[in-house]
Amino acid sequence: MASRQAKLQEDTYFRVMHLLQKNPDFTQRELAQHLGISVGGLNYCLKALMGKGLVKMKNFANSKNKFGYVYVLTPSGIAEKAAITRQFLQRKLHEYEALKEEIESLRTEVQSLPELRAREAAQAGH
Repeated sequence: MASRQAKLQEDTYFRVMHLLQKNPDFTQRELAQHLGISVGGLNYCLKALMGKGLVKMKNFANSKNKFGYVYVLTPSGIAEKAAITRQFLQRKLHEYEALKEEIESLRTEVQSLPELRAREAAQAGH
């Protein structure tokens, strides 16, 4: 089982690669703002992704980015993003099911509280 830190890192990688695929000419500041992380944290993540060969920086004259570069996923980055997407989706579906069960359990617990039943009965009598 992956550690909590590894899951968070994988989620961040997924979110960064997902945004980059849609918006390759985002600046680091724009990416960080969309992800809700610091620019330094994003820079660290991008360097890790580039170090793994999943993302590369290319010069691009028509970029809206004043530095004239874009971030692009490499072919292995696209494949890795697909794998991470499947894992991310499975984990989120599992979390969703666990939350549904917890909510249902809490509803049952609340409905069985004697004070609540008495209050509801009193309100129904008015």
